Amino acid sequence: MYQTLTNHLREALAGHIREKYGVEIAIVLERPPKIEMGEAASPVCFELAKRLKKPPRLIAQEIANGLGPVEGIAKVEVAGGGYLNAYFDRAGFWTNAMAEAKAGKENGQRRDTPTGSGQVPNAELRREGRETPSVGKQGKVIVEHTSINPNKAAHIGHVRNAVLGDTMVRVLRHAGNRVQIQNYIDNTGVQVADVVIGFLQMEQRTPIGVKMMAMEPKFDYYCWDLYAKATHFFAEDKARAEKLRGTTLKAIEEGKGEDAEVAQVVADAIVGSHLRTMARLGIYYDLLARESEILHLKFWDRAFEMLKKSGAIQLATSGKMAGCWILPWEEEKKEASKTNAEAAENAEGAEKSEDEENTQDKIIVRSNGTVTYVGKDIAYQLWKFGLLGKDFHYRKWPNASEGETVWATTSGKNDPTAPHFGEAATCVYNVIDARQAYLQKVVAAGLRALGHGEAAERSIHLSYEIVALTPRCAAEMGYELTPEEAKKPYVEVSGRKGFGVKADDLLDQLEAATIAEVQQRHPNMSAEEQRRTAHAIAVGALRFFLLKFTRTSIIAFDFKDALSFEGETGPYCQYAVVRIRGIRRKGVEAGATSVEVTKESAGALLSGAEGDGLWELLVAAGSLDYAVDAAIGTQEPAFVAKYAFQLAQAFNNFYHKHHILSEGDEQKRAFLLRLTELVEAQLVRALGLMGIEAPEKM
Repeated sequence: MYQTLTNHLREALAGHIREKYGVEIAIVLERPPKIEMGEAASPVCFELAKRLKKPPRLIAQEIANGLGPVEGIAKVEVAGGGYLNAYFDRAGFWTNAMAEAKAGKENGQRRDTPTGSGQVPNAELRREGRETPSVGKQGKVIVEHTSINPNKAAHIGHVRNAVLGDTMVRVLRHAGNRVQIQNYIDNTGVQVADVVIGFLQMEQRTPIGVKMMAMEPKFDYYCWDLYAKATHFFAEDKARAEKLRGTTLKAIEEGKGEDAEVAQVVADAIVGSHLRTMARLGIYYDLLARESEILHLKFWDRAFEMLKKSGAIQLATSGKMAGCWILPWEEEKKEASKTNAEAAENAEGAEKSEDEENTQDKIIVRSNGTVTYVGKDIAYQLWKFGLLGKDFHYRKWPNASEGETVWATTSGKNDPTAPHFGEAATCVYNVIDARQAYLQKVVAAGLRALGHGEAAERSIHLSYEIVALTPRCAAEMGYELTPEEAKKPYVEVSGRKGFGVKADDLLDQLEAATIAEVQQRHPNMSAEEQRRTAHAIAVGALRFFLLKFTRTSIIAFDFKDALSFEGETGPYCQYAVVRIRGIRRKGVEAGATSVEVTKESAGALLSGAEGDGLWELLVAAGSLDYAVDAAIGTQEPAFVAKYAFQLAQAFNNFYHKHHILSEGDEQKRAFLLRLTELVEAQLVRALGLMGIEAPEKM
């Protein structure tokens, strides 16, 4: 509701200014710090004063006098030196908010609401959300997220990526976009090659032996340890490491021999593990885009020819990059500093190799003929925008969750029933670690060099910082810390060193801590309901904790902080919903909800000093779309988390101030109950946009 009214106001102001002054100007709206100052304020008159050479307050007075009626706005007044302050029609806002809430309840809000408790989303509904035309003005959007190297178990940093991406998908769909979710599987990269070398060279296993191991539980955990061992193995003899990697990578890319056979076994098994891990968090995908098909279906060959033909890349004939195809890099030398080089090498998905440093000329194809991460990503990005002139073959991924269809690219026979993938009409969000910012710039530079500047601009790097651990959390997870590490504000993790928190271990520990609390509070609850409740609280705690920080913030994860029922946490927001449901149940039992609240009575209750407190809660409940718009506009899901917490906080203040069920005035009691129900509906929707379920009891 709030966003709808501010849009009306913005359009009315822009139209009036255009008609009266002949000026086209962007209308900026702000939320005043106090409710007495209205619900929206614009400083537009200060900008107009510069153009019209008139005092801003005089212009503001002219606009306020001549603006005329604006739908949903009771009045516009002049404030300060020239602000325009708008006051909403409180009774009208109430009526519309209740109508929207009723319509949302009848529709079930199924697309925005998570299933929680380990249940699988309705597959048909999810496909509908992807394939039906947009109800907004935007077309298809592609969001690529998670994209974990399939060489080891997922860790907490990967979970931040997946939660950010999944939440962006939910808010984009809420805003009326068709969204396609892609998970890029780097099954031909260096990290997979290292594990293959670990199995075949270090442990001397046979392909059939690796296949048998891959069928065992916790295979991803075994590979976690093996990858760390391989890192130490390579550090002992770097020359040998580079030779082994080069040979193994070439075999994997060509799909030949035991190396390629083991690489496929390892990658497919670990992708299955990753999908199961993410399903525990309510995160699912439409397409698994495998890097192997970029090579085997000649995507890279097509992109390579396009890059050569356009002159975007050149063959180096001298120096340490002799024999490499390079993309001339025009950024200042300082932009390609040693710091960026180290960050790119340390990035989880980056190719760690001497020829991958951030030089002014970026290597796309190595001298041994293997393609770098950036080269393959340029081809993939061209396909996403429908600019490559080729398409994948598709098959259904085997062993998907019950009721869930996940498609994957394949080099084999194409399944003609597959949906249409790719060809983003609006933009592409690439949710990738901030340490790969340089590499993402190179991909965009490749698109521009091919003449696709618009696609480069619409290719959005949704970057995020690392997730570390508080020293207390690291100790709880069983890691031994030095005295120096124990004094630090956070402890960094490293997949290459095998130091970090595996996602499944983290969820297990959160659920174990939560179920003990649930069992203590609700001993008569069935064991299954206790498990489901604990799961919902654990997932809510983790997802909210990862979302409440802005993407540029380094997160230091801590169990105690995340699980707290007080403060800015998921359980705090969930408990507000649980409290409201308890009030609603008692209200129904008492017959209090059968009383109709008229527009006139609502207007009377919302007026005056006493009504201001009720009005503030109503405006907060009606501002979800404002938070969603801010989240999309800034590419910052933290806005939704902040909205949910502030609404829960506002309700708790309201709850302690008003005796809802014991209110003697029948009309006021009915109004308070309806307002409570509206808060519940909006809070549930906000939590749903973050993939968080509100259980019935806590």
